[in-house]
Amino acid sequence: MTAELRVDLDAFAQNLAVIRDRVSPAAHMLVVKDDAYGHGLDAIVTRARDEGVHWFGAFDVRTGTAVRAAVGEDAGIFVWIVATADEAQAAVDAGLDVGVGDEALLEDLAASTGLARVHLKIDTGLHRNGVRPEEWAGFVARAAELERAGSIEVVGIWSHIAEASDAEDDLARAAFDTAVQQARDAGLQPRLLHLAASAAGFARPEFRYDLVRIGAFAYGIRPAGGPGEAELGIHPISALVARVSTAGDETVSVDAGSLDGLPSTLAGRIDVGTVEGPRALRSIGVDDSVVEAWETAQPGDEVLIFGAGAPVSATDAAERIGTIGEEIALRVAPGIPRVYRGR
Repeated sequence: MTAELRVDLDAFAQNLAVIRDRVSPAAHMLVVKDDAYGHGLDAIVTRARDEGVHWFGAFDVRTGTAVRAAVGEDAGIFVWIVATADEAQAAVDAGLDVGVGDEALLEDLAASTGLARVHLKIDTGLHRNGVRPEEWAGFVARAAELERAGSIEVVGIWSHIAEASDAEDDLARAAFDTAVQQARDAGLQPRLLHLAASAAGFARPEFRYDLVRIGAFAYGIRPAGGPGEAELGIHPISALVARVSTAGDETVSVDAGSLDGLPSTLAGRIDVGTVEGPRALRSIGVDDSVVEAWETAQPGDEVLIFGAGAPVSATDAAERIGTIGEEIALRVAPGIPRVYRGR
């Protein structure tokens, strides 16, 4: 296979600078779930650290531990999926901050060897997880008891919002502020509050608090149906590049497996980039993918499937089939090499 995902680390650094300026004085927590949205974890977190990113959102303990190995002891690493007592202990051992949205996990962390750093999660209406408002007073009272006993340190309070409408998000923020005050009334002193992800973090200053969790925008992936990359000031940092395997008069085939994993429904809905301009993507298959021919096509010619320099971005492609840009980015097969440009 000669396909590759080209990742421009300098473009990534430019996006980080835009995010830093936009969310200041809050800090940017770079979300790196799913192998940094398919871009390769080690290279992404190392460059982010070099660009001054201090906080990383790693989703699970395995990823958080890998981030710790890559960036060292000084970074803050936040995980919010911890399924077992063993994982809770592993998180404490790696010095990870843990998002806690239920009593069982709180007790597992308190029982771990070492001081557990926790961020308590209130359910503000998304119902993804988190403690229900009617149970919150008892939850924070128990957290305060465990903190006084030296079993945990309550570092922060956090939540997710739906970002479905301003009105719904305003209600979520009000619920969040109430929960924070209840925690303080219980004797807790959380120093880090975080509620917003990419869209609200960019558009609504009142949602930024101390940290803003931004993943997709850092990789140049805009929201489906939302503002464009130019309006946001971000740029795609990667491009999926395939090569022509055989060239005919009407169609060319690209190397087997280079599009494996991409939704087959993209065929007939997007153009790809060639040396002679955009050409229609005719079909996607496990063994063979077909593109409209161009006059000078030769085996080995590059074809830009999506991303930087291509006719469509990940989100452009996603919108053609009713999904989101993150899904397209994550469909690039893990066996395709990630090739990095920039320091």
